[in-house]
Amino acid sequence: MIRIRFDRGTLTLHTETEGSLAPVAQWLQWDERSLCHRAEARHYGEIVLTLHRLKVPFQDEAKAFDHLPVEPLEEWRPRPHQVAAIDAWWRQERRGVVVLPTGSGKTLVARMAILRIKRDSLILVPTIDLMHQWYEQLQKAFNVTIGLLGGGDHNLERITVSTYDSALIYMDRIGNRFGFLICDECHHLPATTTRNAAVMSLAPFRLGLTATPERADGSEADLYDLLGPICHRSEIPDLEGEFLAPYHLEQVAVTLDDDEREAYDAAYAHYRQFARASGVSFARPDGWSLFIRACARSREGREAFAAYRLQKRLARASRAKLRTLWHILNRHRGEQAILFTDDNATAYIIGETFFLPVITHKTRPSERKLLLDRFRDATLPFLVNSRVLNEGVDMPDVAVGIIVSGSGSVREHVQRLGRILRPRAGKQAILYELVSRDTAETFTSERRRQHLAYQRGTP
Repeated sequence: MIRIRFDRGTLTLHTETEGSLAPVAQWLQWDERSLCHRAEARHYGEIVLTLHRLKVPFQDEAKAFDHLPVEPLEEWRPRPHQVAAIDAWWRQERRGVVVLPTGSGKTLVARMAILRIKRDSLILVPTIDLMHQWYEQLQKAFNVTIGLLGGGDHNLERITVSTYDSALIYMDRIGNRFGFLICDECHHLPATTTRNAAVMSLAPFRLGLTATPERADGSEADLYDLLGPICHRSEIPDLEGEFLAPYHLEQVAVTLDDDEREAYDAAYAHYRQFARASGVSFARPDGWSLFIRACARSREGREAFAAYRLQKRLARASRAKLRTLWHILNRHRGEQAILFTDDNATAYIIGETFFLPVITHKTRPSERKLLLDRFRDATLPFLVNSRVLNEGVDMPDVAVGIIVSGSGSVREHVQRLGRILRPRAGKQAILYELVSRDTAETFTSERRRQHLAYQRGTP
């Protein structure tokens, strides 16, 4: 008889008959200290199913989850893409990643999955804001108490919402309490430490939700290993016009003023020349870290880094770009618009220039909530942010987005477009992208536009 137990985020298997473990040996390692075989908790379903199928006797002392008598509090009306997503996930042995654009109803797919699977469920999210949004939606959706883990709350219930960070802290103790693991914005999961939230959970049923599973480091294969492969994918063009608002893209090329052009060219040449002299190639994966180390070694290096920062600032927030932004804001007077920047400094420059509210990662939670509430009720027409509203925040029905500056990340660019695509009768969304002509921003823009949602002409 094999005895299976949950132990600090792992499984231990004890047996007096060594050969009985042969069918599951691929998942096991011998632990000399405990004198037993040990496996990652995530392999629980595979181990138990294999032993059961081969009729190998075992005693399951690991799982602490059970059937969940959950029922909806109201009737749901899922859209065709949501039904297709949940059906595909069910056929794929209740494991897999569903890829849906921002605003297309990923949370309803998760609720449908909970209702079908009827097991104790743990939902992981990247931010506290998103944790509370899930909590409120689940409270309205189901007839059971919803738990919270994170942001000062430690209330475990049979359906619990947690941040990834809090789950990491407690998973060695709670990893056996949930049979269903849902990872929202699951592209965060493959990170070196975050992945342990899935590794230490024995949940045999798993669902990942994201708009963009691909990662810059290419580690999306780890995501599929932890949660299951993609089972359904709908892109923005697939849903545009019926389930997402139709949209228009307008890339606006900005010409720097003569003095700023001269300053930009000089600063750009300065830092690039220093990089070449230091043997630094930015084409290498570690090029940036090598450049930083080279800059820290000498006065010339520090001057080169100051030049790098100057050319960045001029490309991101030149006088010409601010004038262009002013014309766009006036064009949409009477409408709401969300403005995106790549850094805090640019966000603050815009806020100070046009007296607009700004949210960055430094904004106090109480102030952030106040600004978002006023933006949602249309008291504030414009809101500036530096990356923090790319994901994880329930945005109001805004039709205008303005990318003042951004990184080369395809995911970030798609997320920003998704912020303005919530459907409404008669709505036509527009996303502006301001790019400083003949600067490094041109190449950055080309990199981030490598997605189906951007494969259309712009004037």
